[in-house]
Amino acid sequence: MTGALGIYNYWIYVLLMMIGLYGVIAKPNLIKQAIALGLFQTGIFLYYISMAVVDGGTAPVWTTILDGAQKYEGPYDNPLPHVLILTAIVVSVSVLAVALALIINIKRAYGTIEYDEIEAMDQADKRADYQRGQVTDAADDVEHRQEGHHHA
Repeated sequence: MTGALGIYNYWIYVLLMMIGLYGVIAKPNLIKQAIALGLFQTGIFLYYISMAVVDGGTAPVWTTILDGAQKYEGPYDNPLPHVLILTAIVVSVSVLAVALALIINIKRAYGTIEYDEIEAMDQADKRADYQRGQVTDAADDVEHRQEGHHHA
């Protein structure tokens, strides 16, 4: 089946990617964003694995025939994308673990994991610093260091 239904794994890949992209862009909750990123990555993994499949292909292994000799019969599915995606899955799980660790630290520091609330807190802190005259940025830090060297 080569019609639109015959390539259902590509439809699933697009669906997973779009759900993941929507979650990363539209959800302010950091854990939901991390899970959405995982869905997006899963869609990419499915896409690469689907591209490796050859019509009528089998696993790329030697087969033994009746007389004990080994025979090379093709066509075979391409094993390289499978190996690369296995590595990508390990990296993906590691990235998710680091993201969750960072989210835990953000929760401890801000008391929330909602991005818009964290941004509002940061903006309020910057406004308060500005009103007290304690505004610093990279240019102020360089100027302060240069002044310190002149007085020494």
